[in-house]
Amino acid sequence: MRLPEPRLPALRGGPTLRWGVLAPGAIASAFATSLHGFSDQRITAVGSRTLDRAEAFARSHGIPTAYGSYEALVASSDVDIVYISSPHSFHRPLAELAIAHGKHVLIEKPIAPTAADAEAIAQSARAAGVFAMEAMWSRFQPWVDVADQLIADGALGDVAFVSAEVGRYFPFDPAGRLFEPSLAGGALLDVGIYAAWCALHFAGVPSLISAQGEFTRTGVDAQSTAVLRGTDGVHATISSTLLAFTPSQASVSGTSGRLTVDGRFPMPNPLSVYDADNRLVARYEDTTGLVGHDALVREASWAAIHVAQGLTEAPQHPLEASIAQLRVTDEIAKQLAASRG
Repeated sequence: MRLPEPRLPALRGGPTLRWGVLAPGAIASAFATSLHGFSDQRITAVGSRTLDRAEAFARSHGIPTAYGSYEALVASSDVDIVYISSPHSFHRPLAELAIAHGKHVLIEKPIAPTAADAEAIAQSARAAGVFAMEAMWSRFQPWVDVADQLIADGALGDVAFVSAEVGRYFPFDPAGRLFEPSLAGGALLDVGIYAAWCALHFAGVPSLISAQGEFTRTGVDAQSTAVLRGTDGVHATISSTLLAFTPSQASVSGTSGRLTVDGRFPMPNPLSVYDADNRLVARYEDTTGLVGHDALVREASWAAIHVAQGLTEAPQHPLEASIAQLRVTDEIAKQLAASRG
C-alpha cells in the first residue's frame, strides 16, 4: 500500500508572530524550547503574577521582556498572540483578558474546564474578530493527517470502532494541581481530553455516553472509562488514569482494515495499517525529526499561518471541536459524580 504524505506546516520561512506567554510553567517551558529551537516564531514577552518568576523564565529562554502581571503583557504592543498555559481553571479569564486587548490566543488543552466556559471564550473571540485555538498538539501530529487521508480514501471502509486511552502514574499529592478540585484537577481533563479528542475526531460526536470511574481522596477523578455511541452506530471507548503508566494507544477500525498508533498516540509516533484479515500492509514512519514535546511547534506554526490567512479559527481544529470534547467530558464527569451517590 502506498501511504500519503502528511500535510505539515512550514516551520521555517513562513509567516511569523510575536508571541507572549502567560503563566510560565513546565509546559510553557517546553513550548518555548520548541518554538525557538525548530521555527522562526519568537516569544517576545512573558507575563506572570510575580516579576521574579517572569524574569527567570525570560532568562531561561532568551525572551527580551518580562512582566510582573498578566494585564501588562496583554497590553503590550509588541505581542501579537498569547499562549495561555495556566491551570485549566484560569483559561477562560486569561483568554478573555487577552481577547479584550485584541490579542489572538492559543490556549492549552483543555481550552476550558467546561463546555460552557469554552463557549464563552469562543463568543468573545468571534465578537472581537481575533484568532483563537485550543493547543491540542496531538491533532497536528503527522500520523493524524496520514490517517485522515487514508480514511477519506476509503482504506478502512466504514469506520466502526475507535479506541483511545491515556494514563500516567502520579503519586498522590493533596496539594498538587492534578488532585486539587478548585484547579479542575483529575485524569479526565488532564490526560483524558486527548482520548476524547481522538474519539470525536475519528468517530464523530456521540449521541450516547456511558461512564464509570474512581475518585481520589480529594474528590477528583482518578480514572474513568466511557463508551460512546454515535448516531450512525460507530462506537468508541475512551479511558484515562492517574494511577498507572498505560500504553496510551489509539486505534481506528473499519470494515476493510484498521490503523494503530505504534506508541503513545498524543505524541509524534509511527502508524501501522492492517487489512481486513489483520495483516500488516503499510507502516508510516515519522521522519520529521521532532520527538516528544519538540512537536509543540506545529500548533504554533499553524496558528501563524492561519492568522496570516485572515482566519479566526483553525480549519483542522475549530472551536466547535474543542467545545464538543468538553460536552463529552462534562457528561462523563456528571455520570461519575452521580455514581458516588
